[in-house]
Amino acid sequence: MQIGDLSRQAGVNIETIRYYERIGVLPKPARQLNGRRTYSPVDAERLGFIRHARELGFDLPSIRILLALQERPEASCEDASRIAQEQLEAVESRIARLLLLQDELARMVRECKRGKVSECRVIEALAT
Repeated sequence: MQIGDLSRQAGVNIETIRYYERIGVLPKPARQLNGRRTYSPVDAERLGFIRHARELGFDLPSIRILLALQERPEASCEDASRIAQEQLEAVESRIARLLLLQDELARMVRECKRGKVSECRVIEALAT
């Protein structure tokens, strides 16, 4: 398949595919005589793996490790578990920060009397 087909199938922008090739998380594709890239179902599966991992918030270095582990099915999955645990902890930390942010914003809105800007609690809270 060509890059446009791969892009549509995987739900990934063409420029993203080229970027992944440049940084080596997606192998350089075979080329037709006219220079066009040709991708296999294996490439599509790998790109799907990368896209799903990115959706879950994994960074590219972690994805590289996970891809390498995927190529060694007999290896221990301890590293994969560790990477997933670290990602879970990062997500939980972001959620906690977002909940604090939500509380603060709700308090600011609640305390705003919707009067004059000179008396606005939202403006006052942001200025401190």
